[in-house]
Amino acid sequence: MSDRNNKPIVAIVGRPNVGKSTLFNMLAGEKISIVKDTPGITRDRIYADVTWLDREFTLIDTGGIEPDSSDIILSQMRNQAQIAIDTADVIIFLVDVKQGLVDSDSKVADMLRRSQKPVVLVVNKVDSPEKYMADVYEFYNLGIGEPFAISSTNKLGIGDMLDEVISHFPERDNAGEEEELPRVAIVGKPNVGKSSLINKFLGEDRLIVSDIAGTTRDAVDTRVKYKEKEYIFIDTAGVRRKNKIKEDLEHYMIVRTVGAIERSDVVVLVIDATEGVTEQDAKIAGIAHDRGKAVIIAVNKWDAVEKDDKTIYRFTEKVRDTLSFMQYAEILFISALTGQRLPKLFETIDAVYENHAMRVGTGVLNEIMSEAVAMQQPPNDKGKILRLYYITQVAVKPPTFVIFVNDKELMHFSYTRYIENQIRKTFGFVGTPLKFIIRERKENDIRS
Repeated sequence: MSDRNNKPIVAIVGRPNVGKSTLFNMLAGEKISIVKDTPGITRDRIYADVTWLDREFTLIDTGGIEPDSSDIILSQMRNQAQIAIDTADVIIFLVDVKQGLVDSDSKVADMLRRSQKPVVLVVNKVDSPEKYMADVYEFYNLGIGEPFAISSTNKLGIGDMLDEVISHFPERDNAGEEEELPRVAIVGKPNVGKSSLINKFLGEDRLIVSDIAGTTRDAVDTRVKYKEKEYIFIDTAGVRRKNKIKEDLEHYMIVRTVGAIERSDVVVLVIDATEGVTEQDAKIAGIAHDRGKAVIIAVNKWDAVEKDDKTIYRFTEKVRDTLSFMQYAEILFISALTGQRLPKLFETIDAVYENHAMRVGTGVLNEIMSEAVAMQQPPNDKGKILRLYYITQVAVKPPTFVIFVNDKELMHFSYTRYIENQIRKTFGFVGTPLKFIIRERKENDIRS
């Protein structure tokens, strides 16, 4: 299996009170991590990682609906469906056996059917199959295939539903040549210059462009050739549709951003130099960090900023401070308008892409760890001392290491960070997060 970390995306769409949150939370299990040092992202419970059998996918919540009137419900459901159509590989359309088939279900079903995306129709609250099966069959009238009867609360029928969901995932092994090109997501708040940046790439004579047909989501992937190397750029620009999504706007942007980041190897987070780094930038950065992607922070519109000899230093400090959870990210000051430092952006994409996929030999890692332990004693608690036995790299994209210790409880976050810093001192790993898994072993179980 390849090391590619791009999981399929599954979105849930449905009216108020059909049990979307219950299903989302049940599938997400207890694994929704609230990451202390990532601002405002995982707490929103917009997405979660789910594993079924041997397939992993990202589950997305397309947003809540305020039930004011049936008109508002329908327009908000259409927005949700549009988000799902734009972003997901598979859509779960959730309906409620107790409320029965209602008009807005039919109208949304029409949209989903026309989208050509795989849709799994799921009838919730079927607590007793004997009692409700006749009512379940009524949903065949939606014309989107077989209804799967479940009860989120009682965890009935979930296995069959998930079997159906994963049956629609793309095959893993037919990734083909195109998959091996670096995939770069250009992300950021609205109006920071994402489109201008892509257009600048495409406007250069030396760039040869072709649209890639048949991408799983809407065709915003662009193949770009620069100095004989090819890249696939995933653009999240232009996500604001003419119909007013109002308060859903930020949610819509975040969901689309999760989709783009999930499919990328390298994330270029575009920040507006004239505005400075904002909480919304931190939110988007948090998604990339959370998904373990290589990251470049591109400070755009740098030509529009009045500068003295300390400006870059001050701006860098501010970015590092606001995005303190990703000290590893590269920061570049660019201008999509003038083309300033765009060649440097391509060089940096190449470098962080390589670092994201770098493997380090076990022997070298253990030397680094031994030296680190000799320089700074491991923590101890009530006389019990942490022992680090062995370290090995188990995955790439992002580079992932397992450290075997005598007692997991003693391996404080700060000591893991210290070991990470020693590894970075030797190998750099610029632009990529590193992931550490701590495992407990008895001393005599370790074979070095």
